[in-house]
Amino acid sequence: MGILIWAIPFFILTMFIEWRLTINHDVKGYELKDSAASLSMGLGNLGVMFGIKIGTFALFMWVYQFRAFDLPTNIWWVWMLLIPCEDFCYYWFHRAGHEVRFFWAAHVNHHSSRTYNLSTALRQSWTAPLFSWLFWLPLPLLGFHPLMIVVAQSISLLYQYWLHTELIDRLGPFEFIFNTPSHHRVHHGRNVQYLDRNHGGIFIVWDRIFGTFQEEIERPDYGLTVNIETYNPVNIAFHEWQAIAHDVRHAKSWYGRFGALFCAPGWREDGSGRTSAVLRREWLASEQASQPESPELTPRRGSTIVPGSASKTA
Repeated sequence: MGILIWAIPFFILTMFIEWRLTINHDVKGYELKDSAASLSMGLGNLGVMFGIKIGTFALFMWVYQFRAFDLPTNIWWVWMLLIPCEDFCYYWFHRAGHEVRFFWAAHVNHHSSRTYNLSTALRQSWTAPLFSWLFWLPLPLLGFHPLMIVVAQSISLLYQYWLHTELIDRLGPFEFIFNTPSHHRVHHGRNVQYLDRNHGGIFIVWDRIFGTFQEEIERPDYGLTVNIETYNPVNIAFHEWQAIAHDVRHAKSWYGRFGALFCAPGWREDGSGRTSAVLRREWLASEQASQPESPELTPRRGSTIVPGSASKTA
C-alpha cells in the first residue's frame, strides 16, 4: 500500500502531461466528469484496500504455514520466479472478471469509461478486494512469503498504469512477451472481436498460451456493449450488482438464479442472452459470409459493434 501511496504524485504528474499532449493528437482525450469519476473510483478503492489488505495478509500468513517449499526471501531469483507466478494468478482473476458475472459485477466499472487515458487506470473496483485474494492463495502455499506477494501485486498494478494511453503506438518485439498499450487498448474495446481478450497484467504470454490473445487491428471503440449513462461513482461501482439482484429475484428456477450469478455476462435463463461468445460467433459468421471466393485479394473488413446486454463484458 505504501508503494501505491507514494505513486500518487507520479500519477498526477503523468496525467497532466498526457492531458497536454492529447490536445494536439487525434484522440478523445480527457473529459472532466469522466476523469473525476475515475479518480473517485481510485480513491474509494484505496480506502477499501486499506482495510481488506490487513485481513488478506493475515490469511496469507496463516496459509504460509502449510507451504510446500521453503523459498528464501532475500535472493533475486525468487523475485524473478514470483513476478510471473503472480501475473499468472492475475491472469485468471482478470479473466474470471470477464467470463463469470459475479466477478464481472466487481470489474465492470473499470470498463465503463468511453475514453481511454491514464485516468482510466485509476477507475478501480470497490468490491473486487473482498474476494480477489482467492486467486492468489496458491502463492503462499508454494512458499512465497506474503510480504513478497503483496509487493509483487503492487508492482503489477503500477506496471499496468502506463498501459492506459493512446499516445504510445506499437512496440515491436517487446509486445510478444509483455503487455503493452496496444494490447490493453484491445482489452478495453467493445468491438466484437476485442471482447474478453488480452487479460494479462505484466505479461501477454498467458493470453497467447490460453487462446485469449487479440492483436490490435483497428482503433477500439471504448466502453461497454451497452454503456451506462452516469458519472456517479456509487452507481458506477454498484450498478451491475443491482442488476444481478434483480435477475436473481425474478429468476424462475434455481438454475436461473445460479446462472444469473455465475454464468457469463449476458446469459439469460430463457436462452435469449447474448454473451461475448455468442456475439463473436455471429460476427465470424458474418465475416465469412461476406468474404469473396479469393479472400486473399481482399483486405480484411473492420468489425461492427453489436449491442448486447447492459451486463455484457467489454
